Amino acid sequence: MSTPGAFEIEETDSGTQARCARLWTAHGAIETPTFMPVGTQATVKTMAPWELTELKVQIILGNTYHLNIRPGMDIMAACGGLHRFMGWEGPILTDSGGYQVFSLAKLRKIRDDGVEFSSHVDGSRIFLGPAEAMQIQKVLGSDIAMVLDECPPYPCDRDYACKSVSKSIAWAACCSRQERAPGQLVFGIVQGGVYTDLREQCARALVDIGFDGYAIGGVSVGEPDVVLRQGVEDSIGFLPLDRPRYLMGVGRMDQILDAVADGVDMFDCVMPTRYARNGTAFTRVGRYPVKAGEYKTDQRPIEVGCECRVCQTFSRAYVRHLLNVGEILGVRLLTVHNLYRYMAFMREMREAIRAGDFDGYRKGVKKRLRHDAHGGVVEYAEDSDL
Repeated sequence: MSTPGAFEIEETDSGTQARCARLWTAHGAIETPTFMPVGTQATVKTMAPWELTELKVQIILGNTYHLNIRPGMDIMAACGGLHRFMGWEGPILTDSGGYQVFSLAKLRKIRDDGVEFSSHVDGSRIFLGPAEAMQIQKVLGSDIAMVLDECPPYPCDRDYACKSVSKSIAWAACCSRQERAPGQLVFGIVQGGVYTDLREQCARALVDIGFDGYAIGGVSVGEPDVVLRQGVEDSIGFLPLDRPRYLMGVGRMDQILDAVADGVDMFDCVMPTRYARNGTAFTRVGRYPVKAGEYKTDQRPIEVGCECRVCQTFSRAYVRHLLNVGEILGVRLLTVHNLYRYMAFMREMREAIRAGDFDGYRKGVKKRLRHDAHGGVVEYAEDSDL
């Protein structure tokens, strides 16, 4: 086993910047490109750890802000850290709480030294600065800890973005000096909103500080696709080739394809699990609402040709029935299928890169995906063989 932090690039696509690599952590290696299911509250919703292992999930994501509130670090320390607490033996990445600066804007006040939150649970005061965020992640014992940053809203004016970047750089420098858990890696996060020069400034400053990997943040916060793409392009060119790159919060398959072509290695998003709870299935050619009445007698699996255990066993009619009567099994089955589809998608991309034809694979997938007016992938046609 290699030392945690070793990043071994195995193959680079000749027509794009896509690459296959292996990132070593204290809990094993991660093959990239990879997708991290979100486990905010020390669980990927409805899923047991062994089910994630069966689905070939390599790494999951936890959340510093939420776990600090419940169960709290006293309990977490007493239970031996996050891995032991939740029974997951694979790698874990923990977000720092920076996204909550964006998502809980009505409950926080940003200061030069950190963020004051009013707890969304009981209203109590919580302060989260860079030192506090790193101390929490040390107790959690995650394999990859993220620096504390400010994720600004979209849109925001240039003056706000300038001040935000300055804070994020200062906080990142502070995070880099904090004590870590054994083998714990730390990733910096590029911010800068829609401003090309600010993203360059932030990326260069983070590289000067020096981190084990680098994330592109401040995207997927309500901006149009073209702005998201620009944010990636404005950031990635200033990040070192020999370190992993992580695009935060992006989960649409067409967006992932483009980001991998740009050289991104890691992704996370709530889409496969959240959409499952809303009754939506992901397939090779798009997504569709299993709960719809047209599927009430449909004997086909969720996705024809899918090899997941759910599709090998149950019909759309049965899954739809479970969802519509509120049986938790329906959500579980759809979550299993959606995660299987995402893991298969990532494997296919790695195989295409190794075969030297990622761009051909990307074009083929995009051709079969169908989109609505907002860019969302929608239901496939009834005459489709899937």
